[in-house]
Amino acid sequence: MVPDRLTLTLAMPLAASLALPFASFRVNRIAPADPRSLTEALGAPVAGFAVAAVLLAVLALLRLRRPGWRLAVLGALLAGSMVLIGWGADRLAAGASPAARVAPGAGYWFGFAALGMLTVDALARLNPRPVTRLLLLAVAVAMVAGLLRSGMLDDLSVMQEYRNRAAGFWREGGRHLTLAFGSFLAALLVGLPLGVGLARRAGLRPAVLNGLTLVQTIPSIALFGMLIVPLAWVAANVPGAQALGIRGIGMAPALVALFLYSLLPIAANTAAGLLEVPRAVRDAADGMGLTPRQRLGMVDIPLALPAILAGARIVLVQNIGMATIGALIGAGGFGSFVFQGIGQTAPDLILLGALPTVALAFATSAAMDALIGLLPGAPR
Repeated sequence: MVPDRLTLTLAMPLAASLALPFASFRVNRIAPADPRSLTEALGAPVAGFAVAAVLLAVLALLRLRRPGWRLAVLGALLAGSMVLIGWGADRLAAGASPAARVAPGAGYWFGFAALGMLTVDALARLNPRPVTRLLLLAVAVAMVAGLLRSGMLDDLSVMQEYRNRAAGFWREGGRHLTLAFGSFLAALLVGLPLGVGLARRAGLRPAVLNGLTLVQTIPSIALFGMLIVPLAWVAANVPGAQALGIRGIGMAPALVALFLYSLLPIAANTAAGLLEVPRAVRDAADGMGLTPRQRLGMVDIPLALPAILAGARIVLVQNIGMATIGALIGAGGFGSFVFQGIGQTAPDLILLGALPTVALAFATSAAMDALIGLLPGAPR
C-alpha cells in the first residue's frame, strides 16, 4: 500500500517534534526560558510511552484510509498531548518557587500544529454532514472545557496568568464579543438593504463597491486612528453623545471601524446571491402575482441565503480577529492582554489573549459553515 503523500509530509514534522524541547521552564514570568526535553518534562517511562504512541499513530495514519478512523486517532493524539503537557508542567513546577513558570516548548507547538493540519485534512476527507460537524465541534469544546475544569493544566504558565486576572479576563472577553458581534449586527442592518439596492440598481454597483473596497485597503490601526478626531468632536459638540458612549478613544472608534470593514462582504455577497437567483424562478414568482417585496422575502432572499451567510461568516471571523487591535485605542478585549504581554515581554500573557481569540474564531467559523450546510440547496 502506497503511503498517502500529504500524511507522510505532515507525519515527518510530527515525529521530528519529539526530538525538540517539549516544555520550557522559567524562574519567573519574564526570565529567559530554559528548554526541557520530553524525558526531563515527563520522566523516562512516560516519555517512552508517549514516543511509542506517537510513532504507532504515525504508522497507523500512513495505512488508514477511512477518514473516520483517522479522525479518531488524531483526536486521541490531540487530547493526549494536552494531558501530557499538563502532566509535564506539574512535574517541572513541583518544588519550584511560586513565581516559576512552565510553558509548552517548541517541540510541543510544532507537533500540535502538525496534528492540527492532519485533523483538518481528515475532516475534509470525511466531509461530515452539518449536524455531524456541530456535534464534533461540541465534543471538542467539551473536551477542552473538561481538561480546564479538571485542573490538569493548572500548572501551565498561561493558566497562572489567567488566575491572576480571572475577573479582568471575563470582562475583556465580554468587550471583545461586543466589538465583534455588535459591529457584525450593525453591518447586517445596513449591509443587507444596501446589497438589495445594489442588486436592483446596476448603475450604483461599481461606485458603491469601489468605495467599500477602498475602506478595506486602509490598515486597521490607521482607520482606528483616523476615527479618533471626528468621534472626539462629536462627543464634545453633540448633546448626549458621551452618554451613549461616543468618545474619541475606547469602543466607539473600534466599533465604527469594524462596522465599515464589515460592509463590503455583506453587501457584495447579498447582491451576488440575489443576482444568481434564476430568471425562470423570478418569472414564476411574478406569474403567481407576487409583488416585488413579496418576491424578495419569499423567493429571492431564501435562495440567496447561502451566499449571504457566507459573507456573514467572513465578517464574523474577520471581526473576532481585528477586535484585538482595538485594545491599542482603549477598546479593551482580548487584545489588551496581547499588548500588555508585548510591553512586559511576557509571552504567556500574550497567549492569554491570543489563544481565546483563535479558539473563538475557529469555533465561529465551524458553526457558521455547519449552518450554511443546513440550508436547502447548499453544497454538502
